[in-house]
Amino acid sequence: MMPKNNRKMHLAILILLAANLFIWNAILFRGASDDLELYFLDVGQGDGQLINLSGNAQILIDGGPGIKTLSALDNVMAPSDRYIDIVILSHPQLDHFGGLIDIFRNYSVGAFIFNGQSGKALSYKDLMKAVEENGAQQVILKEGDRIQYKDYVLEILSPSDKDLTSKEANDGGLVVMFKAPNLKILYTADIDSKLEKKLAEKYELRADILKVGHHGSKYSSSKEFLSAVNPKVSVIEVGKNNYGHPTKAALSRLANAGSMIFRTDQDKTVKIVSDGENLKIYKQ
Repeated sequence: MMPKNNRKMHLAILILLAANLFIWNAILFRGASDDLELYFLDVGQGDGQLINLSGNAQILIDGGPGIKTLSALDNVMAPSDRYIDIVILSHPQLDHFGGLIDIFRNYSVGAFIFNGQSGKALSYKDLMKAVEENGAQQVILKEGDRIQYKDYVLEILSPSDKDLTSKEANDGGLVVMFKAPNLKILYTADIDSKLEKKLAEKYELRADILKVGHHGSKYSSSKEFLSAVNPKVSVIEVGKNNYGHPTKAALSRLANAGSMIFRTDQDKTVKIVSDGENLKIYKQ
C-alpha cells in the first residue's frame, strides 16, 4: 500500500488469514523480541489491548467485561512472565474494567493509570481493592500528559478538565496516541463524534492503526474523523451484543476511508507486529 499525504514511510502489510497460522508457541517460548507487538484481545463485548514493547515490557489498555480477559492475556504472555509494567483504564465502565480485577489478582503490576473517576458499577470497588492489594502505583492522567520509554511515547490527548465534568462517562475516556519508530497507533476508548471533532481540530491525528471507538457504534468513527486519522488498519473490539455493534454505518465509513478492517468477534485476537518498516497482521 503506497503512502498517502506525505507519510514518512511505506509500511508493507502482510495479512496472514489462515487460522492455523496464529501459532502462539513462537511467542510463548522465545526471549525478548526486538519487534513491537500489538494485541487486540478477544475479550467479548469490550476493550482489551496489549502493547508488547521490544525488550518485553508490556502495557495493557482496558480489560474487557470479565474473566475472558485473563485467559486471553495468558495466551499471549509467556508462562513465566507474571508482570505487567503499566495497566491503563480508559474509563470506569464495566466493559472496560471488569476483566482487570482478575488481572490485578493474578499479575504483578507496576502502575495503574486512569482518569480519576469512580465507576458506578458495584464491581468497581472490587477493582480498586484489587489494585490496592496488588501494590500498583496509582497515577491519574489527562490531556497533555505523556509517558516515554526508550523510543516509545504515550501521549494522552483527552480528556480535558471539562470533559471530566460531563455526565456522559464516555466523554472522560483516556484517548491515547502511541508513537513508535515510524508507526502511530490511536486508541480512542468510547468517544463519540463530538469529541472526535474536537480532537481533530486540536491535534494532528494521522495514525497507521486505529482502535475503533465505541465498538463500532454509529455515533463514532465519523467521516471527518477518519479523514483526519487516515488509518491503514482499523480494529474493532466487539463481541456478542444487543446494540448492533459494529453498525453498518460505521463499517461503511471505515471501508470508504480505505482502511483494512478487523473485528474481534470474527477474527478473535488480532496480533500486529512491526519491525519499524513492515507490519505483519495475524488473526487467531
